[in-house]
Amino acid sequence: MAGTFTTATARNMFFGGTVFFLLLFLALTFQSERAIPKRDNRAALANPAVTAGKRVWETHQCIGCHTLLGEGAYFAPELGNVYKRRGGDFIKAWIKAQPTHVPGRRQMPQFNLSEEQLDELVAFFKYVSEINTSNWPPNDQG
Repeated sequence: MAGTFTTATARNMFFGGTVFFLLLFLALTFQSERAIPKRDNRAALANPAVTAGKRVWETHQCIGCHTLLGEGAYFAPELGNVYKRRGGDFIKAWIKAQPTHVPGRRQMPQFNLSEEQLDELVAFFKYVSEINTSNWPPNDQG
């Protein structure tokens, strides 16, 4: 059995595998290029409140503790679907109530955001919750 595996056989397996996986890569790239534009909701970014909310998210470095669609730190809850789970009024009330001073719990700092900044942040969370993520994360809590 060991004598039948020749250099030519190894070369053919290498080139055949390379061609197979190259074709597979091209097919998956083509499929992604066709599927992603159908899931796009960039028109919502035309809303200045969404852009300003993203700016609030970035300037207060929320991603240092939270994840957004799986990206970021895992110290605090996922916020990609927080708007669907809790709603805008809850989000604003929660941010205003921080820190809760509950012993043994992680505490979110008080950022002293204005009502306008809170509305913009809620608009950003609403935009993020409407992104078609193909049912990711698989559970409600992120």
